[in-house]
Amino acid sequence: MAVIPQTLRAQKKATYWLTTPDKSSLLQLQKTPLNFTEPSGSNPTINVDDKQTFQTMDGFGFALTGGSAQLIMRMDPAKRAALLQELFTDSGNNISVSYLRVSIGSSDMNDHVYSYDDLPEGQTDPDMAKFSLAPDQKDVIPVLKQILAINPRIKILGSPWSAPLWMKTTGVAKGGVLKPECFAAYATYFVKYIQGMKAEGIPIDAITIQNEPLNEKNTPSMVMLAPEEADFIKNDLGPDFAKAGIKTKIVLYDHNLDHPAYPLSILRDPAANKYVDGTGFHLYGGTVDAMTEVHNAFPDKNLYFTEQSVTEDRGSGTMDIADPVAKIIIGVSRNWSRNILLWNLAADPQFGPHTNDGGCTGCQGALTIDGDHVARDLAYYTIAHASKFVPPGSVRIGSSDLNTLPNVAFKTAAGREVIIVANPGDSSQTFNVQYHNRAFTAVLSAGAVATYIW
Repeated sequence: MAVIPQTLRAQKKATYWLTTPDKSSLLQLQKTPLNFTEPSGSNPTINVDDKQTFQTMDGFGFALTGGSAQLIMRMDPAKRAALLQELFTDSGNNISVSYLRVSIGSSDMNDHVYSYDDLPEGQTDPDMAKFSLAPDQKDVIPVLKQILAINPRIKILGSPWSAPLWMKTTGVAKGGVLKPECFAAYATYFVKYIQGMKAEGIPIDAITIQNEPLNEKNTPSMVMLAPEEADFIKNDLGPDFAKAGIKTKIVLYDHNLDHPAYPLSILRDPAANKYVDGTGFHLYGGTVDAMTEVHNAFPDKNLYFTEQSVTEDRGSGTMDIADPVAKIIIGVSRNWSRNILLWNLAADPQFGPHTNDGGCTGCQGALTIDGDHVARDLAYYTIAHASKFVPPGSVRIGSSDLNTLPNVAFKTAAGREVIIVANPGDSSQTFNVQYHNRAFTAVLSAGAVATYIW
């Protein structure tokens, strides 16, 4: 191996992209690179150690809700195409989103409730003879096809908010549970969904069994307790996937970090465990270190971060970027998640479309779309500080865990180092980033976030 002369190593530089709370810089490449020199000074130091390796990243992105797809499809075709290029490529100021979540049937961010097998009251369809993706043909499927034409490798996660109403004990959209006699039919529903999307040219990389299985307040929603989910996986869904040759990953739970016992109980069941790829979490409750608890118990299973809503006070004129980057992008990555998905990609100025009596009335999109006008909100920049610079296949590497300067580091498949640093404090901070016995000095103003690359 050739030895790099000291004079050449001294010339190594880091470039960085900055977002500040006053919005004077919004994911903006800074003109002056930072030079690596001999470490010196008494500044706090983040040591980046690429000999320490953790999980491989699958990507960063958003939920492409039915409402998001509807707003995007209503745009002028040329403006829609330009927006999708911005979102899903990495050139210039584009942000290279690499992972999407879609709802299997409607979510609460659709303008109406539907499944792919809706029937008149009193009818059933256990063989899924009337299954149809028609409700998604107007908005969701066309948008996904345009996205896949731009980035054929994007990963897509599917999550249901409810089974078809005829499968539920209550027969209504909000709440209720899956009838035991409908477990087999519901497994067939998943198989038909994955096969139908594949026929449309849309590969579904993973599915969760039920969005927020302990939440019965959304419209639609459905409660599924851990023993029911275990039963469904080991006796119906897992065997049906195997029989159909489906390789789509099965992800447990898909709810808050305050109940890690839910997925752990299923992972301890060998008959269910063999079909399970990993566990999905949200962070509306609990603490992020519960992800590491699950990882340590089952290190051969993967972890996914499938939803978090990030909103801002539009009237304040400022953007509190450091907090969500520290808590979600940094905190979740440091606790073994392979991906990070925020809720949701787009909403209109009134936080719609959403369902009635149980739809989210305050869910702000990463984008606010008003006709052809697009505004980029806090969630957009939160994800962009990772998605643009940490492509799928990147590996998280070691970096000093500093309370005052939350950070996370990665090595890309192309061999570049990336570190995302937030300053959630109320004063400017000067610090060093050290790598292979060289260091650069950086300054982050209060509430700012920067991504450094070398």
